[in-house]
Amino acid sequence: SGYCRLTIIPTRPLETMWSYKWYYLSRAGIPKRIDSPIRGFWEARVDSKTNMRNLKLLKCLRSLELQSPGCPQCLSVRTDTGSLLIASQFSITEYDPRTGQVLNEVSLTAEDYLPEDGEGVLVGIQDLPEQESVCVATARGDVILYNLSTNQLECVGTVDSGLTAMSWSPDQELVTFCTGQETIILMTKDFEPITEVAIHQDEFGEGKFITVGWGKKETQFHGSEGKQAAQRKTAPALLWDDHRPRITWRGDGQLFAVSAICSQTGARKVRVWNRECILQATSEAINGLEQPLCWKPSGSLIASTQRHPNKHSVVFMEKNGLLHGDFTLPFAKDQAKVKELLWNSDSTVLAVWLEDMNPGDDGNPNTYIQLWTVGNYHWYLKQSLHFGRDPLKAPACVCWDPEKPLRLHLLSQGWASYTYDWGWCTDRSPGDDSQDSANVAVIDGDKVLVTTFRQCVVPPPMCSYELQLPAAVNLVTFHSQTQRTNELAALTADCRLHIYSQGVLTRKLQDKGTKNKSHLSIHSFLFLHGLETLIPFWGKNFVCGVISSQVQVEGHVISLCHSLKSDTLALQLEDGQIRRVHWGECFSLCICVEVKEDECCIQLYSFFISCQVVSLWCCLQVASNISSFVVYGEFLLLTTHAHTCRCLHLTTMSIRDLKAALSSEATQNDESVRKVERGSRIVTVVPQDTKLILQMPRGNLETIHHRALVLAQLRKWLDDLKFRDAFECMRKLRINLNLIYDHNPSVFLGNVETFLKQIDSTNYINLFLTELKEEDTTKTMYPCPMSAACQSASGSGGGGKKKVDTVCDALRSSMETLDPQKFCLCILTSHVKKTTPELEVALQKVRELRVNPPTAKNAASAEEALKYLLFLVNVNELYEHSLGTYDFDLVLMVAEKSQKDPKEYLPFLNMLKTLEPNYQRYTIDKHLKRYKKALHHLSKCGEEHFTEALNLVKDQRLYIEAMQLYPSDSPQHKVLSVAYAEHLMEQQQAEQAGLLLWRCGEMACALQAFVSCTSWRHALAVATHIPLPPEQLAQLARDLAGIKLLEVRRHTEAALLLEQYAKDCEEAISALIEGCAWEEALRLVSHFLNFRQDITETHLKPALLEGITNVAFLESQKALFTRHKNRLAVVREQKAKARLELIDAELYSEASSVLTGSRIGSKYSQSNSRISTRSSKNRRKAEGKKHSLKEGSPFEDIALLHALIQIIHEIHSLLKALVLFQFDMLASNLQAHYSELLQLMEKGIPEIWNEGLQQGQTLITGPNSTANSIMASFQQPRPSRVHQQDAEILIPPKMRQSVKWKLCILK
Repeated sequence: SGYCRLTIIPTRPLETMWSYKWYYLSRAGIPKRIDSPIRGFWEARVDSKTNMRNLKLLKCLRSLELQSPGCPQCLSVRTDTGSLLIASQFSITEYDPRTGQVLNEVSLTAEDYLPEDGEGVLVGIQDLPEQESVCVATARGDVILYNLSTNQLECVGTVDSGLTAMSWSPDQELVTFCTGQETIILMTKDFEPITEVAIHQDEFGEGKFITVGWGKKETQFHGSEGKQAAQRKTAPALLWDDHRPRITWRGDGQLFAVSAICSQTGARKVRVWNRECILQATSEAINGLEQPLCWKPSGSLIASTQRHPNKHSVVFMEKNGLLHGDFTLPFAKDQAKVKELLWNSDSTVLAVWLEDMNPGDDGNPNTYIQLWTVGNYHWYLKQSLHFGRDPLKAPACVCWDPEKPLRLHLLSQGWASYTYDWGWCTDRSPGDDSQDSANVAVIDGDKVLVTTFRQCVVPPPMCSYELQLPAAVNLVTFHSQTQRTNELAALTADCRLHIYSQGVLTRKLQDKGTKNKSHLSIHSFLFLHGLETLIPFWGKNFVCGVISSQVQVEGHVISLCHSLKSDTLALQLEDGQIRRVHWGECFSLCICVEVKEDECCIQLYSFFISCQVVSLWCCLQVASNISSFVVYGEFLLLTTHAHTCRCLHLTTMSIRDLKAALSSEATQNDESVRKVERGSRIVTVVPQDTKLILQMPRGNLETIHHRALVLAQLRKWLDDLKFRDAFECMRKLRINLNLIYDHNPSVFLGNVETFLKQIDSTNYINLFLTELKEEDTTKTMYPCPMSAACQSASGSGGGGKKKVDTVCDALRSSMETLDPQKFCLCILTSHVKKTTPELEVALQKVRELRVNPPTAKNAASAEEALKYLLFLVNVNELYEHSLGTYDFDLVLMVAEKSQKDPKEYLPFLNMLKTLEPNYQRYTIDKHLKRYKKALHHLSKCGEEHFTEALNLVKDQRLYIEAMQLYPSDSPQHKVLSVAYAEHLMEQQQAEQAGLLLWRCGEMACALQAFVSCTSWRHALAVATHIPLPPEQLAQLARDLAGIKLLEVRRHTEAALLLEQYAKDCEEAISALIEGCAWEEALRLVSHFLNFRQDITETHLKPALLEGITNVAFLESQKALFTRHKNRLAVVREQKAKARLELIDAELYSEASSVLTGSRIGSKYSQSNSRISTRSSKNRRKAEGKKHSLKEGSPFEDIALLHALIQIIHEIHSLLKALVLFQFDMLASNLQAHYSELLQLMEKGIPEIWNEGLQQGQTLITGPNSTANSIMASFQQPRPSRVHQQDAEILIPPKMRQSVKWKLCILK
């Protein structure tokens, strides 16, 4: 997997761990020492930022306008303006490569800092932003400060012995000089000397290794070099070494290293010094160590080069001077020399500046700049820049931009300026069909490492296969035509194009027009339509086809994008604009147009990632926290710095929706968001699959199945009726199988046989059945996106049945049709899984298998079926249901599988076998508490068991079922009817009991039942059927009227009984007058005048005069109504004030959460809560207290509402009777007062029953509530909490305007 193996090799047997030395095996198999013997561990940092990614040139800015005498010697970048500071043997120049203008220039020979003959040498240059100056050091020993604002030169110091190197600390607080006397001078930024020490020190330094006095280097293991390695002396420096010291600082500015030629051995040694210029460590003697030296900004490794007898390597040293890793340069022995090593600012790219050792026929050597990256302990050569043999094009100065990590500045010997902007990209095949292998190509020098992620996931630096090319590769791309996306084109550093198909070279091309161009004229291309490869040139800013044509573009093209579906080509310019290329006939390029913003919502043309910002169309920023992204079909997949992977549907998203989705947090069951490991990046997506390949910070690859991709693919499979593919994917990725049905219930139910034939596995079908549940997963677990057409499972396909029952029945019906023996176990599962498990039916299936064994080869036997049922159902439950089948052989089979003791169930089974069949089944059903079935079987056992049946009916109250089992004319039916009537009498349902008794001929009992419930009509009818004598009938009528009806204020009915059955008109008139039924009383009076002339004077008129007192009653009711209404307003105001005080004082306390507005600070609340439904007497007491009108009582507002409702009543008939007997004045007075009272009530109703009375009854709480909504609900005016039976008082009474109660004949 790319990890190295760590081994511990004891230097001496049976010694302590202090004598152990640590080694690691390099890739060449040579053990190398990691650290000193005292250290017991080794930490290595893995940098995977470049794994599976290539460096792509986004922009190359070339400027030829700069001309100056001499040649450049030093180069620095001015951080605040981005201009270049160039020092030559004649002058210092500030040059802006973007505009081609010289901003500042000053001569160094005019004031004799350098000789005019051009022999002067500069050893360093540094931009000082705080001082707006440039510091330059000369070999003669002068330290010069050039002020860029005043254009003045100042010599701030001189070293008589001369200077050989200068380097400023990263924080620019310190500066280090190496002198001609081989000393180091450390100064402050104000050039105040701190210390001066000799470069060559005899001591190792403060970090000297601790040793116990034995274990010499000569006795250590040296690998394949043998023991001679310990005896070998260090060779002197190479002949071409310039013998100048090199200084490099660590990124934090705490340490710096100096590489210098040792005066004793003549070889180079590296010494590490701290910020106070105190020696920390000295490197061991290293043969072939060369002059380049550069400290990695973010890390503890110092890069240099070493020439071995058989190879040339870039080596790395730790701060203690020990070697720590290396990689080999791709050159033969003594072919090239390394001039400089340069780390970029974020330590991701190492630039190696090389030059051929042997010049050509013209005496000029080739020069190269190589860009190397590391990932998973493997070094990749990503870019190789060949400058040829022209001395004017050879690099003179090279440096990285301090602000932009992937910007490289280069100045040639001929004063040509080059600025390269690089970017990371993943070269993946663009196919979206199943033929695409999900290829990812990684450049590694003259190799292209191709991984086909559809077949396998191979961790880098390994791959599926390698493509070996004759030269270093700079660019790679895949064919953009459907069905050909596995073809690959690679562009080498010599401008040759190599076409590969499935790893085989098919064609090699070289564009004659580009052969003589600059070494980096091609920075991006696409593989389209055969061999029409689009190549943007940075020089003339146009798009050129290798074969066809070219077109001018205004601006720098930094990326290309081609759509397979629309065959549209899009270009992205440096300023973020997107240009669309229209194709003409023969695929010639026609024009470039700007993409309109209103077209952005439909088609996606290009994405560009830069500075952690995703820009979409027209330079519109969509999100700023994106680490990687890829467009796959209708999805945009991206990883964020919040360690999530988002998968967004582009087909239904506008720019506003996309912004909102990327800026909002994920909701519950949001399929578009998934948590990933910190630092994960997207590598590729496997087309027509669910795989998303991510690379972790450690360098390893992980395959995840993003929920959105999985569900989208599942929906496609289900729409295409590919149930097998969908099922296997859901089973592997643990997707709830209910989605197969929930996605489209009607389609599933219409293709059940297709589902069964595709699955073709009893285990899979059983798994599907066991996972069924009533939940609609398309609404809860996997909500359908807006673009997906999902049919709700709750609204279709079921025909009113429950979902589980519908699916089980449909599958069972199809399985029984296709092959019932093959799907035997699945059929059993369908019975057991139903909402009400059909265990008895399943046991009957097992019984049939036992009676008729299956003949098919792979069919399940009765034993296997029973064993499977025991797996699904609890064995004790299954035993009881097997007993309910009345099959004792089946019961024994189940019992043998259970944990029951045979001594318990065998005697019971043997006893059952001795009984008559119906009584046997009755006994079994009673044992299983299936009383209805037991009664059914017992009714067939004969009359001798009727008493037992009657007891069963009374115990289990099966009266209705029992009466249906016996004929209506049988004596058993009569006995059951009487028993049922007695039961109804106990339940206070005397009228129904009387009907049953009347029907079965028990007239006396029926009469008694009707009398008890005041059903006087039924009672008189039964009395007539008995028949009763006239005297008893009249007495019965008197009893019913006087005792029953008058007590319940049914005066009209009582008068009817007295008049017609008791023949007592006087008592009937008295009853009517008592009930204020004046009109009916007048009718009887007129009929009774023939018998008594004084009845009007003795009964009717006194009652009317007594009714006149209602005037005074109305006055009192009016005053009472006004008093209650005013008091109610006061009570509500006091409670609202107390509620607000409670909210202010105890809003955040636990106690306030259980208090309500109706029970604030009341001692009655606790006592009333204790007076629960303890007894009817206590309940009546509680009701009385609740309706108390006592001021200050906790339920005073409820009592006031009750009192106000009872006042409203009618007096129509009284007015008519008063007018009839000429009491006009009294009637007019009564009508006027009653009208005033009704008007007062009508006006008071809106005040008493306000709009918020019902709304404020319940607090607005729950998961959807907020703090503001809860506060608002607290502050709403609410009455006291009322009982459910009192809820009707919250509804305002309606005035019946349609009732015409007034008499127009009254004034």
